[in-house]
Amino acid sequence: RSTTLTTTLPIIIIMAAEIRSEDELGKKWDRCLADTIVKIGGGLAVGVVFSVFLFKRRPWPVAFGTGVGLGMGYSNCQHDFRDPNLLHGTFIKKAEKTEKAEK
Repeated sequence: RSTTLTTTLPIIIIMAAEIRSEDELGKKWDRCLADTIVKIGGGLAVGVVFSVFLFKRRPWPVAFGTGVGLGMGYSNCQHDFRDPNLLHGTFIKKAEKTEKAEK
């Protein structure tokens, strides 16, 4: 009995010499700052809406929403910097598998 299993997978080649650690760190900082700004803006907007419609134009919902946004951004940045081996979904491609079994 002879069984042959053939698998063909596309090979993703990453040139290690071209990816510098400074570039990776710069990308992380860019993602971190952009995400934090978006979170602060969302918290600010929600705080303004709550302040205007529910709390008679008091300033504390705006400050609270902004602080929550800042805290969420900080937490996401902390997670991104503490996990150095994280691959973001933009770099992952689906591999096709083909199997042949001969008997």
